[in-house]
Parts: sequence; C-alpha cells; structure tokens
Amino acid sequence: QVQLVESGGGLVQAGGSLRLSCAASGRIFSINAMGWYCQAPGKQRELVATITSGGRTNYADSVKGRFTISRDNAKNTVYLQMNSLKPEDTAVYYCNANLRTVRFDVPTDYWGQGTQVTVSS
Repeated sequence: QVQLVESGGGLVQAGGSLRLSCAASGRIFSINAMGWYCQAPGKQRELVATITSGGRTNYADSVKGRFTISRDNAKNTVYLQMNSLKPEDTAVYYCNANLRTVRFDVPTDYWGQGTQVTVSS
C-alpha cells in the first residue's frame, strides 16, 4: 500500500508565502515524476507543477516565477514553495506521484488527500 501525505496548507494574506510538503511511503520501488495539482470550487483539477526524478521541472503559466517545486529523492518527498500568493491561488492542492511498487510494475499515479490553501485579499 502506498500513501501520500501532504502538509503545509493554510490561510495566508495576499502576497504571503506557504510551503507544501508531500511524503510518499509504503511499498515503493521507484518514483518517476512527482507533482502538485490544484482544484478550486466548481473547477476541474489542474496542473500546478511537476518534477522528474532527474529534477526537470514544469510549471503552469499562472505560477511561473512565484512557485518553486523541488524534491528529495532520498525521502520520497516533494515540496512546493509558494510565494507572492494571490486570492486566485485559493484551492485544494493535491500531491501526485507516478511510481512503481515493484521492479517490473507498470508505473501508476497515486494521489494525496489534498490540503487547503486559502489566500485572502
């Protein structure tokens, strides 16, 4: 069984910062990409940022220059540093990991339970 546990969400004023963390645990052989997605009320879940096992990153245009994704492969943990937050960043943020549980397994996506980020104006 694999678990992704997120932490670091909360309430912050516009212009402030938050740092999200997500630790993957359980039966894990290897992790490919990890990432963060967000879902605002009434909207579909959308990509925020992803990072490969080699450190290559990809960001949504709306967060470029404000958010930074990083990971610690030894800890199976991914982080999202969120700076210059805006009210439109308010959403539930979900951690994602594409991983194998055994060596010859087909890589599968796993999701965290989500953490609420609320930015007040």
